[in-house]
Amino acid sequence: MLSSLRSGVQCLWRASSRALQTSSTLQHDSLFVHRDTPEDNPNIAFEFTPENQQRIDALLAIYPEGHKRAAMIPLLDLAQRQNGGWLPISAMHKVAELLSLPRMRVYEVATFYTMFIRRPIGKYHVQVCTTTPCWLRGSDAVLKAIKDATGCEVGGNSPCGKFSISEVECLGACVNAPMMQVNDDYYEDLTVEDTKEIIDKLKRDEKPKPGPRSGRFASEPLGGLTSLTEEPTGPGYGLQDGLKA
Repeated sequence: MLSSLRSGVQCLWRASSRALQTSSTLQHDSLFVHRDTPEDNPNIAFEFTPENQQRIDALLAIYPEGHKRAAMIPLLDLAQRQNGGWLPISAMHKVAELLSLPRMRVYEVATFYTMFIRRPIGKYHVQVCTTTPCWLRGSDAVLKAIKDATGCEVGGNSPCGKFSISEVECLGACVNAPMMQVNDDYYEDLTVEDTKEIIDKLKRDEKPKPGPRSGRFASEPLGGLTSLTEEPTGPGYGLQDGLKA
C-alpha cells in the first residue's frame, strides 16, 4: 500500500515538473526597466533648447486645458531627437514637469512604446523587420549583411559608435519585403547588395535614397499595374436609361 502511494506521488511530481517546463525566455533589445548608469541617471540635467521650447509651446497650444497630458508622446519624441536618438531618465522627468504629471505616468508611456530608445545608440539606428513576410523574402540575409558590414550585433552599438541594430516586428511595408528602417527612412525591396550599398553610404555620412530598391515607385505590382490602368469612367456610366435625368 505504501509502495503504491509513493509511486503515485512520484508520477504526480513528474507530471507537474513537465507542466512547469517552458521554452527559453524571449529577449528584446529594448530597455523597459531603468538602471542608473554614468550616462543615464537623474543627476544629469536635461533642458529643452530654446528652439524646441517654442515647438513645445506650439504643441501644448493644440490641447485644451485639462488635456495637456495628451502631448506626452510628441514631447518625449522631441526630447529623444534632441538627445541624439535616445531618451534619458532626466528628459522623462522634464516632460513630467512640463505636463504637471507624476513621473510614473511618463515612465509608463516611455517604456511601453518601443519607438522610445532607452539606451545610448549610434547616429544611425538600423531597424530590420524579421516578421513573416520579410523573413520569407530574405530578411535573415539582410540582417547578416548589416551585422557583417557594421561589426554590430542586434541590441548593440558598432565599435565605431555610428550604428545601432534592432530586430523589430512588422513595420508596415510587407508588400515591399524585405525592408529596414534607418532613423526615419524606409528602405524596401532589399537585396544583400542593396543593403551593403546603403551601409557603405551611411559610413561616409551620405544619405541613401529612401524607398523601394526594385525600381517601383511605391507598392504597385512588380510586373506593372493590374488595375486602374485606364481613365475612370464619368458620372452615370452603366446607369439604366430610365434612371437618367
